[in-house]
Amino acid sequence: MEITRVSLITWSFGLAAFGYLALWVYLISFGTDWRSGVRTRRMVSVAIISAVWTVSCLLYAFSGSALALITASLVDVAKYGAWYVFLITLLAPASNENTRPLLPSWLPAICWGLVITGISLQFLVAFRLISPEDWLRLLVLHGLAEAVIGLVLAEQLFRTVSEDSRWNIKPLCLALLFQFAFDVYLFSDAMMFSRIDGDALAVRGFVHAMTIPLLMLATERARDWTSKIRLSQKAAFHSATLLLAGLYLLFTAGVGYYVRYFGGEWGRAFQLALIFTGLLVLGVLLVSGSMRAKMKVLVGKHFFRYRYDYREEWLRFTQTLTEHDSPQTMGQQVIRGLANMVESPAGALWLRETGHGAFRQSARWNLPECIAKEAHDSPLCRFLLASGWVINLEEYRCYPARYSDLEIPAWLSDLPNAWLIVPLVADNEMQGFVILASSRTPINVNWEVNDLLRAAGCQAASFLARMQATEALLEVRKFDAFNKMSAFVVHDLKNIITQLSLMLKNAERHRDNPEFQQDMLMTVDHAVERMRQLMMQLREGATPPGGICGVNLPDVIQRIQKDKMNQGRLIEVRVQDRLIARGHEERLERVIGHLVQNAIDASPTGGRVWISLERRNDKAAIEVGDTGHGMTQEFIQDRLFKPFQSTKDAGMGIGAYESAQYVRELGGDMQVESEPGKGTCITLTLPLFVIRTESDLHEQEAA
Repeated sequence: MEITRVSLITWSFGLAAFGYLALWVYLISFGTDWRSGVRTRRMVSVAIISAVWTVSCLLYAFSGSALALITASLVDVAKYGAWYVFLITLLAPASNENTRPLLPSWLPAICWGLVITGISLQFLVAFRLISPEDWLRLLVLHGLAEAVIGLVLAEQLFRTVSEDSRWNIKPLCLALLFQFAFDVYLFSDAMMFSRIDGDALAVRGFVHAMTIPLLMLATERARDWTSKIRLSQKAAFHSATLLLAGLYLLFTAGVGYYVRYFGGEWGRAFQLALIFTGLLVLGVLLVSGSMRAKMKVLVGKHFFRYRYDYREEWLRFTQTLTEHDSPQTMGQQVIRGLANMVESPAGALWLRETGHGAFRQSARWNLPECIAKEAHDSPLCRFLLASGWVINLEEYRCYPARYSDLEIPAWLSDLPNAWLIVPLVADNEMQGFVILASSRTPINVNWEVNDLLRAAGCQAASFLARMQATEALLEVRKFDAFNKMSAFVVHDLKNIITQLSLMLKNAERHRDNPEFQQDMLMTVDHAVERMRQLMMQLREGATPPGGICGVNLPDVIQRIQKDKMNQGRLIEVRVQDRLIARGHEERLERVIGHLVQNAIDASPTGGRVWISLERRNDKAAIEVGDTGHGMTQEFIQDRLFKPFQSTKDAGMGIGAYESAQYVRELGGDMQVESEPGKGTCITLTLPLFVIRTESDLHEQEAA
């Protein structure tokens, strides 16, 4: 052996020996804890045997004798055995826990079989019962199998530990991952190329030395290790898949080795072709939905009392239903959620049509479109609602008597691969039903499958009912918004009609007056334009044209005063400041005009009506008052600003509501003071529209 490699091995395994001795000292420093804890004692055994293994490797590096090599190999098998014992102990339930074992019985059997086989190999070569060449080939194959099983156990431990204990166990699993993965590389390389890589073998000690701090960290985090381990079906599925994949790779590597050994000069080419073909086949199998379905059935049937992990199934089903909260995708989500429970690759959903008594196909997934409808009182629907059963069409065809008087419609018999009919029932009312296609793998539809599908169907029906109720509520809100807008439009039309009626009433008397004729044309033009805007708003739901801008309030008040004077009513106006408010000029004029008209209607002939404008801090205050009959406080608080409430016999009760809504939209407020028999005073406060005449730069310079 070269001097350089011997030096490297010395440093490598010397550091590992020192590290394992330090780990042993650290473990026994726990005092009486390590003696009372079974799992900690197993860890102490691992540290001692690993230290002996590193020393035996050092002895072989210095002596090179066959006896030292056999001893190192024997202790290596013992080291793996110690790790197996420790990991199986972690995965076993505590003595005070009345739970089932977390590992299938065959996995520990494989572990003990590997340990016994490894020990037997050392005695066979020691007593010259097999040749050294055969011993080396078997030793490489055995080492690869040991590393793969170690990875399976480490993966099983990490997947089955509970969330709150995963932090404790993570350094241990990471350390074992590095150790076992390196051994998989070392022995698989030796199997493929028929020789052990000396460099990789020399740094094997370094790999172990680097993982020892992780083992110490795991020991510090959980001195009693963990008893919060549970076995889920997902963990068993992944572990079984990993184990089968490892065994498949071992088989492929063994076949490749013998192809190369007996293939002559084409042996290496055949070996590479076989290895990559095997990897391609493995990749196809791993991504195959049918193979995944078969593995799930295998795990559920042989490893567990119940087929399903109900927590996982329910979380997955709920997540599927809530992925997209829209009516267009909810149907497909229901189908996919139910289909995933029984490994079905396709399905279709039938829902009841709104306002009709028939079910029609509303969503489908990998199934052809079907235009057939099923009446709500058909034998199929009556049976589904009365029994709540999941109908197995395969069972129905073989044993129709089990379904009493059930009649399957002709369109359903013609549906390709139709397998299960799952009713969607909520509050004793059937929302619809889902038809699932035949599964990817044969599944026994027993009571457990039926119960799960029925419960999931009820959950899906609740989601669909909520979605339909939401759609109906949205439609009601749209109609409500349309009706509200229509009420506003009708109210404005009433005002326009009142204005035109008054104009026609005065036309007979002032028809020859040029000024009246001009005012009449302007009034008609304004009424036509206003009605055009109202029709556009009613048709498109649009806001009045133009954005919020500055509104000259004195001009608006003067126009209202002039309009009322033309109607024969005198309005007192007091304007203290020329203020400009934010808003739409036409809408603000309509709001103030409505308040003024209400004041006129509430006042007797000769009664006083006034408008005043003043500035209050950063807002404009518009006061509209009268000396009319007034309102009670009860009416103001409970009815004044609510729609369809009015003190007038012919009033619609829309104007005050619309006015208050618009003023609040602008950021203003409306205050009412009234007393029966004494009159009413309404004060509007509107935010001012500030026009800046100086730049920010000028303000900064002034400061």
